[in-house]
Amino acid sequence: MSPDDRPGGPTTGDAHPFLRAATAGLRHHTRTQAPDEAARPADRPHLDTLHAHLTALHRLVDQLAEHTRPERPAAGRQLATAHTRLWQAADSVHAAFHLLPADDGECRPERLPAGPPVLTICQRHLAAVHAVRRKTTAADLAS
Repeated sequence: MSPDDRPGGPTTGDAHPFLRAATAGLRHHTRTQAPDEAARPADRPHLDTLHAHLTALHRLVDQLAEHTRPERPAAGRQLATAHTRLWQAADSVHAAFHLLPADDGECRPERLPAGPPVLTICQRHLAAVHAVRRKTTAADLAS
């Protein structure tokens, strides 16, 4: 059986070990959730982690689109579309994060090296906004 015939498609080899590890972690998380956990609403730490994954995927797809576009323009356009959709998902998760009540009782900024989570998600989001504005038009984001 070749790597392309395995369930889940081709393997990524050693080129993207962190991507493989992140994918395995996400699969594990979605498969092993207890039934009562699936019924619970999202909380801020969960959305912060999801936002981190989405922005990391956003950067990865951006890099892949840049390297693919010169040789394979049609595939590059599809990756650019995926890039836009990932941004839209990250933007929605960021908005949802701010709509959830803050659990200020547990937040101890002096214990967190990067500051409170509300600042880290916003800093990450602002960094992604700058990347999006350089490569995406407002019309692309609205479509």
